[in-house]
Amino acid sequence: MKQETGVSTKRKRKLDVVVESVEPLNEAQQDKLYQKLKQAFPYHAVQMKLALNPDLLGGISVKMGSMLLDGSIRGQLRQFQREIESYRAPVSNIQGLTDLFTEKIASFQGRPVLTEVGEVVSVSDGVAKVTGLQSLAAGEQVVFASGAVGMALNLNPEDADVAVFEKADTIREGDHAYRTGRANTVPVGVSLVGRVINPLGQPLDDKAPLDQLEQRPVNVPAPGIVDRESVRRPVQTGIKAIDALVPIGCGQRELIIGDRQTGKTTLIIDTIISQRSHNEKSIGLKDKIFCVYVAIGQKQSTVREVMRTLQKYGAMDYTVIVSATASDSAVMQYLAPYAGCAVGEYFRDNGMHAIVFYDDLSKHAVAYREMSLLLKRPSGREAFPGDVFYLHSRLLERAAQMSTEKGGGSLTAIPVVETQEGDVSAYIPTNVISITDGQIFLESTLFHQGVRPAVNVGLSVSRVGSAAQAPAMKKVSASLKLELAQYREVLTFAQLSSDLDTATQALLARGARLTEVMKQKPYRPLTMAQEVVSLFVGTHGFLDDIEVPEITVFLQGLLDRLRLQGADILADIEKSGALTDETANRLTAFVQKYGESYRAQAEMAADDQAGQAA
Repeated sequence: MKQETGVSTKRKRKLDVVVESVEPLNEAQQDKLYQKLKQAFPYHAVQMKLALNPDLLGGISVKMGSMLLDGSIRGQLRQFQREIESYRAPVSNIQGLTDLFTEKIASFQGRPVLTEVGEVVSVSDGVAKVTGLQSLAAGEQVVFASGAVGMALNLNPEDADVAVFEKADTIREGDHAYRTGRANTVPVGVSLVGRVINPLGQPLDDKAPLDQLEQRPVNVPAPGIVDRESVRRPVQTGIKAIDALVPIGCGQRELIIGDRQTGKTTLIIDTIISQRSHNEKSIGLKDKIFCVYVAIGQKQSTVREVMRTLQKYGAMDYTVIVSATASDSAVMQYLAPYAGCAVGEYFRDNGMHAIVFYDDLSKHAVAYREMSLLLKRPSGREAFPGDVFYLHSRLLERAAQMSTEKGGGSLTAIPVVETQEGDVSAYIPTNVISITDGQIFLESTLFHQGVRPAVNVGLSVSRVGSAAQAPAMKKVSASLKLELAQYREVLTFAQLSSDLDTATQALLARGARLTEVMKQKPYRPLTMAQEVVSLFVGTHGFLDDIEVPEITVFLQGLLDRLRLQGADILADIEKSGALTDETANRLTAFVQKYGESYRAQAEMAADDQAGQAA
């Protein structure tokens, strides 16, 4: 060990320098290096320690406090690797790859690199405690010697807590940790459509790598108020109960909330499939609606089934899936919704439209709680950390309808929250309800009664309301929510009484038929015109003489007949978005004619059955 002598060292700060090499340095090399260090640090008392490290392959590395000057062959190989990885042009064959390596090797000039390096003090439960990284920023990526990557979360006076994304078991005490100087990013762009990625932007679908795509930070501020416009453009979910009662607009935040196994994910899949008919009629990219499905804490088999369903109905052509399954670390699940939001923001900021589905934020909050407890952050209600509200508010605030000056794009957020026994007053549900612009409440009782989608009309609300509805939908659904709410309320009392007046009986009869109209099978979304026709028939009394069990068959037959013989009526409604008096008269005549033929067929079928019975 070399060390300065003299009284002056007492007035100087001590600087420990560790020099590693493959072979021992001779006296002349040691003296030359020591003099260089004294010149570089004239106000420090330099203490130089020599060590052998065969892993360097050649050259030397000099560690000065938290800084590492790497002049080893291993360091130069890492530089060459990064240079090859940053190459963006595609290579079509093995000869092209050989030529690329030959060209890069000939032009490569390895130089000593000065980086800040820390040391792992301890690692447990996916959290590494690192010391020595004095300039580390919160949220910055940290790379470990084993290749594992983590994110700095706690910046303590003497060390930093780094949550490791993957391969935490490969990190050992004493390993080096390196700053990257960058935050977490994900690839974005239209080319990402149809792909399945993890929150780090790595592909999970065995398709082409995504290195050539633009990278976007996962955590960015939400747009300001001046940059936004009011929500006015409807999002067509293809689900009658939602488009009529709790409409969603581009740029809105609408919560889907309910117990497990009540059809929350089915609503999401239906909404994604519904965009296919809209996108097929769109002229350019700015008219289309892209979808981003974020799976948080789901089973891998569940995510795979969602992907297969979307592929079956051709919906992956405009959808991106960001997946952090239950087998992934808590920090990966924590990062997933922000990564999905960043993917959607690319479309929003480029004048296009996107919907991001977060399935679900209950598991996201649980993952954040687990991560915070491992980081020894103070806990509060239900053991969640104090900033769990901010966790979701800064995510959902990024949904917006941008102004015309900012391109006019939009990002719609549809989060999912799971309740326990219908308790919407729990911590996370109340948080997200207060952040969003409305909620769709799915009730398990209705689900088990066969009302699917099981939307509770009384507890579901959209604070945007009819501003996000087409004029035709607004016209036919104006009194619908009130009638259904009255029906549910009166039905409860009717079960306790057998003596009902005529008005109450009529209300119950109409409510039962409207409830039947609202039923819809999964993965069969309707167009806006088909929804308008179905609601028009229900609210104008055309079903009053149809038995409730037959309503579904009647409506399906009517829509099939309209496609064949009344396509002009559907086209007029779809094109104009309005239900004019002239179109309403034509539709009325068509429904009446179909009703007559339907009753005639029903009578003939009844006579045939009676004859067979006789």
